[in-house]
Amino acid sequence: MRTDVLIVGAGPTGLALGVDLARRGVDAQVVEKAGQLFPGSRGKGIQPRTMEVFDDLGVLDAIRAAGGGYPVGMIWQDGKQVGEHQMFDPAEATEDSPYNEPWMVPQWRTQRILAARLTELGGEVAFGRELTGLTQDEEGVTAHFTNGEDIRARYLVAADGGRSAVRRALGIGMTGETVDPQPTLVADVRLTGLDRDHWHAFPPNGEGDGFLAICPLAGTEDFQVAAQFPADTTVDLSLDGVRKVIATRSHLDPSAVTEVRWASDFRPRMALADRFRSGRVFLAGDAAHIHSPAGGQGLNTSVQDAYNLGWKLGAVLRGDASATLLDTYEEERRPIAADMLGLTASVHRGETRRGDATRQLGLGYRDSSLTQETREAVTGVRAGDRAPDGLLGGTRLFDAFRGPHWTLVAVGTEAPEVPGAIKVVRGEAQESYGTGLFLVRPDGYVGWAGETPVGLQKYLTAAGLL
Repeated sequence: MRTDVLIVGAGPTGLALGVDLARRGVDAQVVEKAGQLFPGSRGKGIQPRTMEVFDDLGVLDAIRAAGGGYPVGMIWQDGKQVGEHQMFDPAEATEDSPYNEPWMVPQWRTQRILAARLTELGGEVAFGRELTGLTQDEEGVTAHFTNGEDIRARYLVAADGGRSAVRRALGIGMTGETVDPQPTLVADVRLTGLDRDHWHAFPPNGEGDGFLAICPLAGTEDFQVAAQFPADTTVDLSLDGVRKVIATRSHLDPSAVTEVRWASDFRPRMALADRFRSGRVFLAGDAAHIHSPAGGQGLNTSVQDAYNLGWKLGAVLRGDASATLLDTYEEERRPIAADMLGLTASVHRGETRRGDATRQLGLGYRDSSLTQETREAVTGVRAGDRAPDGLLGGTRLFDAFRGPHWTLVAVGTEAPEVPGAIKVVRGEAQESYGTGLFLVRPDGYVGWAGETPVGLQKYLTAAGLL
């Protein structure tokens, strides 16, 4: 079998990349070693920046319908409610940032939504395809599997998680540390005796037991249970084991837990791959960076890896851009991943609150080789920044950006002639942007900014747009 891009792993990263490539008309195949999509809630927080990505990929309405906002925390002690606490610093939606707070969607449901969108666009996931090795040359990559035929691709993307078989096959190391040596149980359960309006927290009871948290999973009848154990504990993932933990650490009877739908245990750690690329193979998502779940950064950083890589692969495969464009994937994404790992560890340790930083709206690529800021006096958004939403000349900017194209935003100045493939939006005033010309990349970041068109043609040529 031959394809342009082989995506190994059908988690949020692989599926988001598959959707992005499919809408660009790229021949891509997603393979997954398991027999089905991941069944648990693990990464349940969708940050505002990822909501914007999902808007562009055409799945935002489904994501919003499938989930809900985060509940207020409720602290329990000796079977009594003793106080509430806010999980996140509040933020109000604004014209330039319409999605202001995290949205809770269990990971299994996010994956189903992305998989449905992939199918709608003509793509598919091949299940039961476990990778055993790969070889590559100057023309492409050949992937080998435990069963079924080899797949030959021009490029391969490893989206196969923290234990990535692709990363191991390439011999790429990961540098990191254990954030917390104590194992943590995470389980999706059905239970009675707790309301669904709060994220219920049961602090350690002083008898050697760790914390217990029980969160209603928006859009479902399930609760997510999280419980920490002393180091070297073997965590019992059975129904009886989960019942015992909840009964020991809360006022609930064991019988309150009626079903365990999924359960896992892990030791929070963070790690960063030494490289995000080897020849024609790219690492994305957990294959490239592993996060503690604190702060909800892992899934979101992973989806944005895919969003960064998708348009670049599409441009190169169409022949619109030089293959050197793909060098900018690691250049742009590895520093972001490193910063997010530091943030995640800080949130896990209680040093940083969940707020502006965890929403990921302030991340950008000002230092990228793809970024050119030509203005001397800059007000508003800079080249390399996320392109804000807002109204310009009667057009909503996110509506103009939606799709696989570039967009030229002209504020208070005349727009020059550009190729028809570039959408142009004009207007006299836009507070977030100031005055000038702003060329917005397909992934929603400003690539070039200027007071006049001087230098724009050179940038368009280098980007393969002329």
